[in-house]
Amino acid sequence: MPRAAVEDNERMSLRIAAATKSKLLRAALLRNTDLTSFVTQSALREAEAVIAEAEAVKVSEQDHLRILALLENPPKPNAKLHAAIAALPDTL
Repeated sequence: MPRAAVEDNERMSLRIAAATKSKLLRAALLRNTDLTSFVTQSALREAEAVIAEAEAVKVSEQDHLRILALLENPPKPNAKLHAAIAALPDTL
């Protein structure tokens, strides 16, 4: 997973093409806000969407019903599960 650079201040510098900046500024003006607010709000919406997508587990309705059924009626422990439990360190 990529590491995000964390700086001690609240400033972030971006290098973008003049045409890109002009388009962002035009959009900000159309929204009746300044460029910083426009870019920040747009980036935050996208960041929230990316995080939500990464943290969500998506399953089909059929899989959802299977998961619920397994939670309500779990299978009996098999040899591999017993071996895994036996391999756990004693913490008590």
